[in-house]
Amino acid sequence: MATLIKNKQITQDHWQTLDSQGETPHFESSTVGDWLVPLSVWTAQSHVLCARGGRNGVILQNTDDPQLLVNDFDRLALIAVHFPKFTDGRGYSVARLLRRLGWKGELRAVGDVLRDQLFYMTRCGFDAFLMRADQDGQSALKSFKDFSVPYQPAIDAGFRFVGDAKSVASAPSVVTVNPW
Repeated sequence: MATLIKNKQITQDHWQTLDSQGETPHFESSTVGDWLVPLSVWTAQSHVLCARGGRNGVILQNTDDPQLLVNDFDRLALIAVHFPKFTDGRGYSVARLLRRLGWKGELRAVGDVLRDQLFYMTRCGFDAFLMRADQDGQSALKSFKDFSVPYQPAIDAGFRFVGDAKSVASAPSVVTVNPW
């Protein structure tokens, strides 16, 4: 059974995930609960999903364009990014882009998510992780403390360097931003 880690704590997953293998299901206004659906289902049926009871979430593949959701941020409670293989890093870029676009809600990594990735995923903007079923949740929690000091700026630090490499080396110009 997969473990959900959210805000560096193990928690229960109350979301129902729609696996859209094959035919696209049709949601009714009477369908209740919190549903996490693929982007294609959201695009086709967002009006029905928003009219029913429950929260809505979208699963992005690492090849999907996150900018397609910008106008829907206020209608979503969760965006999940699917990692088909732990060696495929495109999901990290999707997470950073979503945060840059203004997504402030839950950003969940799903798929082939391993303990060794959590520290780095957090740095890119993820705050929730659905661990692969063979991963130990308690061990995974320890991964957030694997490194005491990161040596590069990232979204979780709340700052970024401005300027070219030469100016940053001699007199760094730092701008403080809210990480989420």
